[in-house]
Amino acid sequence: MTTTGGSDKTWSVGAGAAAFGRLMALERPLVMGILNVTPDSFSDGGSFVDPQVALAHARQMIQEGADIIDVGAESTRPYGGMKPVMLEEELARLQPVLPAVIQLGVPVSIDTIKPEVALWALGQGAAIVNDVWGLQREPNMARVIAQHHAPVVVMHNRYKADPTINIVSDINAFFAHSLDLAHKAGIPLDSIVLDPGIGFGKTPEQSFEAIAALDAFKQFGLPILIGASRKRFISTVSPSEPMERIGGSIAAHIMAFLKGAKIIRTHDVAETIQALRVAAAIRDAQ
Repeated sequence: MTTTGGSDKTWSVGAGAAAFGRLMALERPLVMGILNVTPDSFSDGGSFVDPQVALAHARQMIQEGADIIDVGAESTRPYGGMKPVMLEEELARLQPVLPAVIQLGVPVSIDTIKPEVALWALGQGAAIVNDVWGLQREPNMARVIAQHHAPVVVMHNRYKADPTINIVSDINAFFAHSLDLAHKAGIPLDSIVLDPGIGFGKTPEQSFEAIAALDAFKQFGLPILIGASRKRFISTVSPSEPMERIGGSIAAHIMAFLKGAKIIRTHDVAETIQALRVAAAIRDAQ
């Protein structure tokens, strides 16, 4: 499948594992637009619980240039009282939204920690699984992904931030374990994207460090996703509420792009794509 996504070139974006094998050749990162159909997400909780509003927002992000739409129905925010969502409730939130978003014609990622939800979403035509626990929380997740020959985003996470650890070493060890689980389940290496998990199980300082040290994660030879959009660590250097952190989000994403990130996950698609194009033009003019 290909989509122009409103961009100035056609991006080769498929629903299978081969899609990620082409990422390294792209002139800019893929942009993954966030669609939270949750009442309690940290930035836009409740904004898109109405299925028609959610679908309209997905259309808008595609028109703005989103290459992938990432749909989630359970808040995974590490702070602020996130409550676990039962399987039935997560599916109930997704059922009126996810199939309709898939019909819009761009690859859809399912953001879930439950293998049962991933199984259902892949059966509906979702192209990618985005697992914020990197295959390490639910034993069946890797098996479901392997059986469907789906690409997976493996994100680093911790149950609690520890300011005493070397976060770069911790992320690399986590990735190595996730890749071992993927290999044992039969997930091809070229179907995997790594996400350092900005804001998850990290102090704000460690989130900055993870972006600054992006080169350290290239040892695995896999595409890297960065999702810094509107996150709390931005507020530690520029006090702000989530909706006031677009500038900080773009700064983090541009730094990640210049360090080789291949996917940028964002709430603010149009602004992010404009920033990426300008950054790329300046880089190429050197």
